[in-house]
Order: sequence, then structure tokens, then C-alpha cells
Amino acid sequence: MRIGIGYDLHRFDRASGPLKLGGIAISHPRRLAGHSDADVLLHAITDALLGAIGAPDLGELFPPGDPAYKAMDSRRFVKHAYLRIRRAGWRVGNVDATVVADAPKLSPHKTRMRQVIGRLLQVAPSAVSVKAKTTEGLPPGKRGIAAHAVVLLKKARRRPHAAHRDRRR
Repeated sequence: MRIGIGYDLHRFDRASGPLKLGGIAISHPRRLAGHSDADVLLHAITDALLGAIGAPDLGELFPPGDPAYKAMDSRRFVKHAYLRIRRAGWRVGNVDATVVADAPKLSPHKTRMRQVIGRLLQVAPSAVSVKAKTTEGLPPGKRGIAAHAVVLLKKARRRPHAAHRDRRR
């Protein structure tokens, strides 16, 4: 087994626009500022996946100043990290994530987030936990959103070669 921890934080942008969180758009008067879509939850999960296999972090793989990643959908970052863990011989056991935000209220959205994240990582939504906490007035407070994520990886089951499968028939 391997464990990875991820963290991300983004300020709210002055401009309005869609707030992306956990791979979904949430109705909110402000979006998060960032070079990509600034989905802090998916960024934390991506870094947790990469960290579990000792790979470079999100900022190293997708530099924030690179125009190729401008407004990038963060689901692509998760897919990239997922492919890396699969190539390294691992699969996701579970994800435990916490979003720290005073607004918006996330309870109505957590089920959809778990479904999207589960699909991205090819696990059941029950293997994905998304919790929401307020800041109790501490940073980032009303100025932004933070996310923490922990992932557990398990050794992937090896598929038998075609020759071995044919012998069992």
C-alpha cells in the first residue's frame, strides 16, 4: 500500500464565473482565481495521487505560467495522475478529502462530487469521501477555499497474459 497527501488553496477571483469544485460547476457569485479552472479539490487529489508514487507535484508537471494549461479543466490533471499510478502498478483504494470553505454550502453537491471523482479514479463513489468544514473565521475565510486530500493506493491485480487465459479454457 501507498499513501499520498495533497493540499491546495485558491483565493476568490474578483471576476464572476463558474466555481469549479470536485469536477462540477457550483452556482456561486465568484469563481476561484488560478491559471487552470482552480478546482482546489481536484488539485489536492491530484497531488495526493502523485505523492503516493513519488512523482513530481502538480505545479511541476503543469506549470501555472504555461499557456498550454490556461483555463484547463482540472479533471485532466486527475486523469494524468491516475494514468501514472496505473502505469506504476497501483490502483486507488480510497480517497478522503476535506474542503475548507465558508461559502458556498457544499452539502447539496457532495454526492455529485463523489460520483465524478469516483469515475475519474475508477472506484465506487463509496470509496470517495468529501467532507466540508467552515473556517470559523480563520483564513482563508471568505477570501478563498482550501482542500486537503489523502489517497490510499493498493497494488493493482495483474491481468494474466493471453496465453495463460487460453490454457484455462
